Amino acid sequence: MVENKKGFQIFANILMIFLAVCAVAPFVLLVMSSFTDEQALITDGYSFFPSKFSTYAYQYLLTKSSAVVRGYGISLMVTIVGTVCNLLLTILYAYPLSRKELPGRNIFAFYLFFTMLFSGGLVPSYLMWTQTFHIRNTYFALLVPGLLMNAFNVIMMRTYFTANIPDAVVEAARVDGASEFRILFGVVLPMALPIIATIGLLVGLAYWNDWMNGLYYLNDDRMFSIQVLLMNIQRDLDSLRQQAQAGGSVNTADLPSTSVRMALTVMGVLPIMVIYPFMQKYFVKGIAVGAVKG
Repeated sequence: MVENKKGFQIFANILMIFLAVCAVAPFVLLVMSSFTDEQALITDGYSFFPSKFSTYAYQYLLTKSSAVVRGYGISLMVTIVGTVCNLLLTILYAYPLSRKELPGRNIFAFYLFFTMLFSGGLVPSYLMWTQTFHIRNTYFALLVPGLLMNAFNVIMMRTYFTANIPDAVVEAARVDGASEFRILFGVVLPMALPIIATIGLLVGLAYWNDWMNGLYYLNDDRMFSIQVLLMNIQRDLDSLRQQAQAGGSVNTADLPSTSVRMALTVMGVLPIMVIYPFMQKYFVKGIAVGAVKG
């Protein structure tokens, strides 16, 4: 029995090491490709051990350093503000839905669920945001459309509140004279840190990686987030490459299209790679409890 258990443990450890390598290897290949010479990428393809190292892709990005720094700042600001606002709205919607004594609870729950099934579509949404709310070329364009609140996150947080916040605790606070807001912020939320961290991470990732809102609603390049800026840089490189190929006057290998694409991806994902390890324990616990229990 002991030998079987030890053998299973060894097998499980080998399997987890294999899966970890499979998860890390693509990122390592991405980083190595960003430091590979463009001609070597065209000739030899992607490799963990490039035949010729080059920092030209990052040197090219440094020529746009002011725009990149501004884009990082805008992305950071939008991510922080958007995540805080999203969490606040999600909590204020999810907590009442978790209370069985809420009048009209089923109506509010149906309204929430309805938004997951049906949408007005891109064109009506664009007309509403630009002609009614006038968010075009404002920071609200990066904060509000499609990201300010998510029905799935509300349902996940409501499930966590229902399964993990005992009714007795809420009733005891109510008997002691606490208001509903005092119960929510003083009693419930300190017990719900795992699901708050989980949803905060998911929302923060969505805001950081968002480029569609910038594409649809922004024309002022001074307001571009890092993702929109990187997308525009890549589009400009692709355009130059096509012109060079059509004219035949410039060697396309001199244009670091592929290596810059890899460098852009590294720059976009690096902040998330730094933050995620600190949020991992809350993320795993919040997902497991908030999505499974009910």
